[in-house]
Parts: sequence; C-alpha cells; structure tokens
Amino acid sequence: MKYIQVRNYLRAQATHQLAVGEAIPSERELCTQFGVARMTVRQAVDALVVEGILERVQGKGTFVAQPKVDLQVRLTSFGEEMGRRKMAPSSRLLSADTRIPPPDIADMLNLAPTDATFYLYRLRLADGEPLALSEDWIPTSLIPGLFDPVPPTSVYVAMTERGFAPEWGEDMVDADEASQDEADHLGIEPLRAVLRIARRTFSLDKALCFNRSVYRADRYTLWVPLLAPKPSVPTPASLRADTRAEGAKPAPGPQLTKEVRR
Repeated sequence: MKYIQVRNYLRAQATHQLAVGEAIPSERELCTQFGVARMTVRQAVDALVVEGILERVQGKGTFVAQPKVDLQVRLTSFGEEMGRRKMAPSSRLLSADTRIPPPDIADMLNLAPTDATFYLYRLRLADGEPLALSEDWIPTSLIPGLFDPVPPTSVYVAMTERGFAPEWGEDMVDADEASQDEADHLGIEPLRAVLRIARRTFSLDKALCFNRSVYRADRYTLWVPLLAPKPSVPTPASLRADTRAEGAKPAPGPQLTKEVRR
C-alpha cells in the first residue's frame, strides 16, 4: 500500500536522518516523490503524529518530535531512571511540610487518622525540561527528622540510609488530562494527555511511602516487561499422593493441603 510506503519512509527519515525539530518534506514534495494523492500523505503523517514521532505546529508545518522516554515499571527513583538514560535529573521544590494526609492516603500507609506525614511536592526535570510532577507522603513516625536540615534530594536514598531500603511496591496507572495548574508546571496545554501513576513502596510488610506522579504523555511511553507464567510449585501433599502405589487407599481422616506461597 502506498500509505504504508510513505509512512515507513517518513519514520526512517525522522528516526535516522532528520534532527529533532527539523521539518519533514512538504506534502507536495511527498506527493510528487511517491506519486500519491495528498490525502494519502496526510494519512501517513497523521499516523506518525499519533505515535509521537512527528508533531504539527499550527501555521508552520510538521516537524520531528522529541523522542519519548520509556518509563519502565520498576522500583527505582526518578534520578536513577534519568541517569540510566544519560540525562541530567533535577528537581524544583514546590512544597515541603508536615501534614495529616487525606484519609485514602492514610489508609494506604496503614496510618491512624491523626498520624502525620512528611509531604513533598516537586517538579521533576531531565536536561532542564519539565517531565513530571511528584507528590510524596512519608510517615513521620517511621523516619523522624527526614527534612532536617532540608528535604532530601532522593526519598529512596534517604530511606535506605536510615535502614528502610525499598524492597517492593505496587503501581496503579491511569490515563488522564492535565489540569490547568499541572499544565502550567509541565509547560503543556491544559487538557493534554498525561499518565498518572500512584505507587506504594514497602520494606518487608511495612508501607514506607505513597507517591502520586503526573507524567507528560508526549514525552513518556510506558514499558512493561512480561514473563510467561511458571508451573505451580507442587505441594508436599501432592508429591506424596503421586508416589502412592496405584490402588493404595489413603489414611482415613481429613486431608489437609498446605499452600506454598511464591
């Protein structure tokens, strides 16, 4: 199909030939080069705009977009993730205080309604560009003096230094639109698409931190590695059953099976 040919050509140009911010060939040039109608060219360009490879600027043309950052779901800090991509992480502190968390967050942290938390609200940047907004709630009873003398640059590093290294967590991911305040901080238009990720971090069975982050959808793509499920682990009872001689009768009485938790 001609549409696919034009799309693949433009994708190769955008990813290997043209620099970020550079204009792609005009519709007329592409129509002449491939011998197709203007609608076919527009269809190919539209597909790459949706993918985030190209971006249209009203009144100016279509340009190569900034490449997205792959957001891998794993228990690492923002600084570690940006460092892995050889980008310079930084933060702009918007708020830092001690407060009673909302009831739903208190529940997430297994806190009583009157228990206090350290609260951090930060704008996260990479190479000077705003990428995300981050809110953290950390129980004050768990890590006293967390903000002394100043709030930590990395919450995970601060917790590890105090003997509470993050070991596991759980993420909840939603697609949404940016509010006016969020858009102002992130440098995007209001109602633009964003990724909202809520994370609860644990050390053993103790909830250390609850985080809510808002990521620019035009600069992030969510990457989730998958593994095929493994066969269930046989229980001691099932192993004994397999080794019984055929036709043997089990001992009378209730049969109990222990569940092996993985």
